[in-house]
Amino acid sequence: MTSMTHLRRVAAVVAAAAFAVAIPLAAAQDRPHQRAPRREPPPHAVAPADSPDLRLQVGLDRTGFSPGEIDGHRGLNTTRALQAFAQAHKLTVTDEGAIVRALFADNAPVLTTYTITSADAAGPFTPDIPADLEQQAALPALNYGSIDEALGERFHTSPALLKQLNPGVTLQEGAEIQVPNVRVADEAAPAARADKVTVSRSRSAATATDASGKVIFYAPVTSGSTHDPLPIGTWKVTGISRNPSFNYNPDLFWDANPSHTKAKIAPGPNNPVGVVWIDISKEHYGLHGTPNPSTISRTTSHGCVRLTNWDASRLAGLVKAGTPVIFEQ
Repeated sequence: MTSMTHLRRVAAVVAAAAFAVAIPLAAAQDRPHQRAPRREPPPHAVAPADSPDLRLQVGLDRTGFSPGEIDGHRGLNTTRALQAFAQAHKLTVTDEGAIVRALFADNAPVLTTYTITSADAAGPFTPDIPADLEQQAALPALNYGSIDEALGERFHTSPALLKQLNPGVTLQEGAEIQVPNVRVADEAAPAARADKVTVSRSRSAATATDASGKVIFYAPVTSGSTHDPLPIGTWKVTGISRNPSFNYNPDLFWDANPSHTKAKIAPGPNNPVGVVWIDISKEHYGLHGTPNPSTISRTTSHGCVRLTNWDASRLAGLVKAGTPVIFEQ
């Protein structure tokens, strides 16, 4: 996906989808960076459809223990999600056979067939989104850049993996493609509500538990840096804004371009805060999406908590005003 890390201050007022009041967007303390392409898999990669790592990633995603962007390769995010799942289900982390059996207790296939619709093909798309925030402000929307980017996000996967799974297939209306068998519908209709959310800086992870203490959500995050550390403490959700616009104020950025002036950036999945903003009681902080899922936990942020768009959207469906949010080391 087109990339920018998120920014140092958000001062927008948007209509909250979950609440019938206007919610001031606190600051997403992340600076913009050069747009990076999605990471390509190594040349020696195992065929994705037969990859045990892909199987693990899909199973983890389906059970609510997100490995981040599914790319068919076991990295740190997948390893940590595997450990979290094993701990939550009282399994030995080295017994991957037992873990896989638990992940696929419903005997679901790793991949499923999807037929590209006319709506998928129509977009709208916003190709060639500039890195400069003032130039972004001139755009009417920050949509997906292409159909492969849109489908990748829909199925929580990298466009590179989609190409590997569908060699020689043109992504166009009517084409049947193989995609990871993730639970897309869960983002819109969660089966439970979070009693609290915990963000661990050391583990680069967000965990939501229900009233019984059961883990109902786990996802990798990017949170804080030495310059803008995660504000350790207990806060609470104050509002949720879906598809937010972004009010860029360079005066609130310690590393802003001195020639920049205030600008409003239109909504869209490639907006600096992605598709959702979860506002918390700590002024200028929140949890939100990102236009670049491949960077989650791999780069630093400027204080706020960044997740993939699909993980941020799912978490937003689990919380409400008043839900405790604990930031810990």
